[in-house]
Amino acid sequence: MKNKQSSIKVVAASVTGALHKHNEQLCQDCFQHATGRNFVAVVSDGAGSAKFGKIGARVVCSTLCDLVKNRPFEQAEQAVVHALKIAREKLIRHRMNKSKNEMGLADFAATVVGVVYRQGKGVFFHIGDGAAIALRDNQGGDFVASRPANGDFSCETFFFTQMAWAENLRFTNFDGAQSLFLMSDGLTMFSFSKDYREIEKGFILPINDFLSKEKMKSRATRALANTLNTPRAQKLNPDDKTLIWAKVQ
Repeated sequence: MKNKQSSIKVVAASVTGALHKHNEQLCQDCFQHATGRNFVAVVSDGAGSAKFGKIGARVVCSTLCDLVKNRPFEQAEQAVVHALKIAREKLIRHRMNKSKNEMGLADFAATVVGVVYRQGKGVFFHIGDGAAIALRDNQGGDFVASRPANGDFSCETFFFTQMAWAENLRFTNFDGAQSLFLMSDGLTMFSFSKDYREIEKGFILPINDFLSKEKMKSRATRALANTLNTPRAQKLNPDDKTLIWAKVQ
């Protein structure tokens, strides 16, 4: 019997923000997806203020995908918590962590937004800003979203490397999705209304329509990257921009 997970179509792109380009810095975002018993996808935004935010983002993406893709879906939340603990342990032992304790994790600060999906059911997991959307129709009227979470100020957010990471970890269950969007903070202002109650249909729906119809993955990836990297997009938000789109139905 064919594995239904193998039929999931995925297109992803990540572009360096104008601010990092100006400072001659690399993109601090990372993304990864994997298919096993479950489909797992993760986007992580390494904090620009952290020395090794890119490393933290890369480690958490790979660890979540490796450890969650083959766990029973019913245990998805427990598997995510376990994987985050392992990612933190890896960074405590990392050669760039001179202190070799939790205090050194601040240098690897990164947000996390991801999904575990299997046969019509899914769960978003989320620490910090960035966002996730499960579209249930092609008109954008029926959706489930995991919205950004910030601290006391809009410029602050939460990271999986903080001591209180478990308190800031959120899960959002959904079913009946047709397509999924996972994004870093650089795209949230394009994807939602200002109060985050509604999705921005003029941005989300054209991307969903084009990627659903485009059969050549290389062309789809190039078009998505170009969309994220337009001069207008870079001017409106100079942050790095990453988007994973998946057609699941």
